[in-house]
Amino acid sequence: MSEQTRLVLATRNAHKLTELRRILADEGLAGITVLGLADVPDFPESPESEATFEGNALIKARDAARASGLPAVADDSGLSVDALNGMPGVLSARWCGRHGDDRANLELVLGQLADVPDERRGAAFVCAAALVMPDGTETVVRGEWPGTIVREPRGTNGFGYDPIFVPEGSTRTSAELAPAEKDAQSHRGRALRALLPYLRKLAG
Repeated sequence: MSEQTRLVLATRNAHKLTELRRILADEGLAGITVLGLADVPDFPESPESEATFEGNALIKARDAARASGLPAVADDSGLSVDALNGMPGVLSARWCGRHGDDRANLELVLGQLADVPDERRGAAFVCAAALVMPDGTETVVRGEWPGTIVREPRGTNGFGYDPIFVPEGSTRTSAELAPAEKDAQSHRGRALRALLPYLRKLAG
């Protein structure tokens, strides 16, 4: 393909756009220009109605590829807590009943784990990323970032459940990591890197 290969990342989140652009730059993939949803004409977006991260990532990537005529990547991610049978899972952003109330979501999880001993507070951040081509070819990958849930929020970096999640092998919460440290380890970074072989083909 030409060096002008364009790829839509189906998000309006500037942090996600920056992250994917940085990963591609770090890997020497200069042949791909990453666009966000703000860079393509508006289109109706289907509700994220699937029960899995993979299913929701595919919904978003299919919509974007169909509407733009370009290859599209989308991700869906959340927190899976062992003692809550994998919940909040795909409901992570609205666990408290309201979408995007980070503090209420986090406090609800802490409350639900109040009586759970430290050795049983295992959890993982999970991200599924889907690449959908205009010809209908689909690739879905998964990244997991294992760790534990602490009892009190710590740190001011990050968002969502970052202040209560300590990655495996660390003593700091995700919200206490510098942005570059988090990108290098995170579930989203792992999932996006798993797409690199497919994106290399795209870049030609």
